[in-house]
Amino acid sequence: MKRILSMVAVATVLLTSCSNDDDNSNPIETPSTYVFTRSSASTVNFEGQTTRIQMADELVNALKDNTKTDVALQAMFAHSQNDNDFANVTLNTSDKNVRSKVAASTDYFSANTTVSNAIKADFEGWITSQVTNVFPNWNTVATAGNAGQLQQAGGGTIRYINGKGLEYNQALAKGLIGALMMDQILNNYLSPAVLDAGSNVADNNNGVLETGKNYTSMEHKWDEAFGYLYGSEANPAEPVLDADQFLSEYIDRVGADSDFSTLAEDVFNAFKLGRAAIVAKNYTIRDQQAEIIRENLSIVPAVRGVFYLQASKANLGVDNARAFHALSEAYGFIYSLQFTRKPNSTEPYVTKAEVDGYLAQLMAGNGFWDITETTIDNISDAIAAKFGFTTAQAATVE
Repeated sequence: MKRILSMVAVATVLLTSCSNDDDNSNPIETPSTYVFTRSSASTVNFEGQTTRIQMADELVNALKDNTKTDVALQAMFAHSQNDNDFANVTLNTSDKNVRSKVAASTDYFSANTTVSNAIKADFEGWITSQVTNVFPNWNTVATAGNAGQLQQAGGGTIRYINGKGLEYNQALAKGLIGALMMDQILNNYLSPAVLDAGSNVADNNNGVLETGKNYTSMEHKWDEAFGYLYGSEANPAEPVLDADQFLSEYIDRVGADSDFSTLAEDVFNAFKLGRAAIVAKNYTIRDQQAEIIRENLSIVPAVRGVFYLQASKANLGVDNARAFHALSEAYGFIYSLQFTRKPNSTEPYVTKAEVDGYLAQLMAGNGFWDITETTIDNISDAIAAKFGFTTAQAATVE
C-alpha cells in the first residue's frame, strides 16, 4: 500500500532539517513518546476532546435504553452547560457538546454550512427514529418493513432494528468516527488554516503562550487533533489503543490486519514528529506529518466498511440479526468516508454524493432484508479501489 513518506525517510529528513526555514544548524529530536514540556511542566492539553469522546460514548449507549425520550437524547447530543444530561456528572458542567463539532471543520464546512447542517440533521434524525420507530417495537420480532428486535443465533445478542434492518445506534456510533473525530483531526486541527491562523506562526516562533496556559496556540491545535484519537487513553503519551468505541478501537482493528500492520504506528509516529516539529519551528516537517496522518486515518473507515460488508454475507438469510448488525456497522463506516482526506489536497477520497449513493443502494426496497451479495461486492470493490487496497485485503481480521 502506498505511503506519502515512509517513516524511515521522515527520520532522515528530520535529522537533516532545520529548526526553521532560515537556520540549518539544529536537527529535530525524534521523541519516543508524546511528552512535551516547558519549564518542566507539560504543554500537552486536549481536555475538550476527551470530554466529547465521553459524551459521544454515553449517547451511543443511551440509544439502547428504551426508556429514554427524544428530548433527553437530543440534549445529550447538543448539551448545554450545567444541564443534567449525563450519568457522568463531570460532563454536565462542561460547556462542550458533540453536535457543535459534527461536520464543523474549517477546510470542509466553514463555507458550506448547508451541508454541515444537513449532516447534523442526519444524526438528529437517527436519534428521533430510534425513539419513535424502534423503541415502541422493542419487544416485537422484526420483519421486513417492520421495526423490532432480532436475536442472533444460539441465544446470542438481541439487535434492535428499523424496518430496513438498520441499527440506528451503529449508524450513529460509526458515523461519529468520521463526522466528529476524523473531520476534526484531518480537516480542522491539522489544517494550516487552523494551525497558522492569525498570529499563530509568529507566536510560536517567539514562544508567546496562550493566556494563562503553558502552550502556544499552534501546539494546542496539534494536541487537540491528537486528543480525538488518543483522548481516552490511560496514558496518552504511550497509547495502547482500543480505549474507546470510536477511532481508537478501529485503528487498532485495522492495525491487526497484516495488510495494514504499520498503520497505527505510522499515525502515532507522525503525531509525535509533527508536534516536535512545531516545537522546533519547522513547519515543512509539521505539514508532512499531517499528510501522513490524513492518508492513514482515512483508510480506517474504508477498511472497516468493506470488512463489515463482507462479513455480512455468510449470515444473510441464515442469521439475519448477525448479518444486519454487520451491515449496520458498514453503513456507519461508509457514512464516514465523506470526511476522509486525500493527501496534499482538500478533497475526500469519497464524495458526499458517492456516499449517499452507496447508502441508497444498501437501503433500497426493504434494505438489508433485500440486499444481495452482488450489491455488497460491488460497493466493497468500489470503496476499496478508491483507497488502493482490495476487498480481500480488508476482509481478513475481525
